[in-house]
Amino acid sequence: MAQKLLLVAALIAFGTFAQAQGGQAMSLTDCIQFALENHPDIKTAQLQVKDADWRVKENLSTGLPQISAGATYSGFIQRGGLPSSALGFGSSGPVDLTSALPSFNQDQVTDLNGVFGNLFASDPDSKVFFNPVHSVSGNVSLNQLIFNNSYLIGLRAAKYYRQYVDNQLAVTRQTIRNRVTDAYLPALLISDNLSILDKNIGNLEKLFSDTKAINQAGFAEQLDVDRLELSLSNLRSERGSLARQREIVVNALKFNMGMPIANEISLSDNTGLLLAAVGEIDMTSPPDFMARPEYLLLLKGRDLSGLEVDLYRKPWMPTVAGFVQWQPSYQGGFGTKDSDGFDKWFYISSAVAGLSVNIPIYDGGGTKAKRERALISAQTVEIQRGMLENAISLELDGARKQFLNAQERVANQEKNLALAQRIYDTTQTKYKAGVGSSFEITQSESGLYTAQQGLLQAQFDLLSAKVAIKKAMGQ
Repeated sequence: MAQKLLLVAALIAFGTFAQAQGGQAMSLTDCIQFALENHPDIKTAQLQVKDADWRVKENLSTGLPQISAGATYSGFIQRGGLPSSALGFGSSGPVDLTSALPSFNQDQVTDLNGVFGNLFASDPDSKVFFNPVHSVSGNVSLNQLIFNNSYLIGLRAAKYYRQYVDNQLAVTRQTIRNRVTDAYLPALLISDNLSILDKNIGNLEKLFSDTKAINQAGFAEQLDVDRLELSLSNLRSERGSLARQREIVVNALKFNMGMPIANEISLSDNTGLLLAAVGEIDMTSPPDFMARPEYLLLLKGRDLSGLEVDLYRKPWMPTVAGFVQWQPSYQGGFGTKDSDGFDKWFYISSAVAGLSVNIPIYDGGGTKAKRERALISAQTVEIQRGMLENAISLELDGARKQFLNAQERVANQEKNLALAQRIYDTTQTKYKAGVGSSFEITQSESGLYTAQQGLLQAQFDLLSAKVAIKKAMGQ
């Protein structure tokens, strides 16, 4: 018994957890379902899936039209500080400003000619500055990526990444399912041990009460009463220890399920029910690697590495983009006045459209280095794939051998239990007939309890081996 308790304690220490009595009754299926809906790791993986969806949209948006707009105002607070864009006329006298102001229309030039004409006539050596004191301009632009190899590969990579996080979610689900299962099975061992102890304590209490009454009647020795009382005390102490261990493991089980520790649960399954529920085991088929989500995750990682190689395989591919831009502006402060005496403002606009092509020629060998690193990454994934296949094969082979061993132990322990039960029944019959002793009773009771625990442990090992085969097969 001590060795079995140590086994359970070791399982607890390495992160395997179990059940508690009382509260909501939950089967293994119920616990797994709760964990799949509530565990923080599952919720985090689901958020990563949503993030991948938005990443796909983010990458796609790069190839869609990019439209932007802006406005700018500038004003020179010191007239003499204007930039020196000037026009001098010397002795030639007044001239037409049309050629000097190509961005102005004819009406605007006429206005300026009227203002500065007399100045040029009276002072042929004067200069006129054409920089406005006030300027308000706007800008509306549209840019469109027409062709870029990195963008096209990036779109494929984003979709692959979306599938990658789907596989990550599947791996997380499988991991949580396995953790809850590994937590549930040791809990059955403790619970079934408690059930056996309760049954044996009940039998021993009745025998102790009967022996005590016989002793008071003078037909049994006090030694017999003391022996039974000692045995009963040991069983009760052992039960109390197991009950406290059960409280520890049930809290750990709830933690693995993502359930608040304050919640109370009990298990509705037992070893026999789960053995029947698992059903028959496939002992001959080779491992199906594609049924393992972690294998699919590795393959998707290999696909992403292949896309990275493709990205740097054609560094000479050009980038082609088009653009359209419109820039309206209003300028004032040239010295012209309207009929109300305010400065006149002149409207100027320009629009331009174009196409740009950029062809990489030489980058110092950086792209080649990136391509080689991507190839190394892809080769590394291939090595990891081979290692994972070997590990899965080894896992399945080991689980099948454990199953065969457990089958033999169950058959042997069933025979031992039948023999121990017969010895116990015979000893009780002799004791009641007055031809046996309490020592024989306690010895046979201890032997029966040991046989019951042996069978329970063998059934637990058989159930664990069945579950391990299911895991290795990706079921």
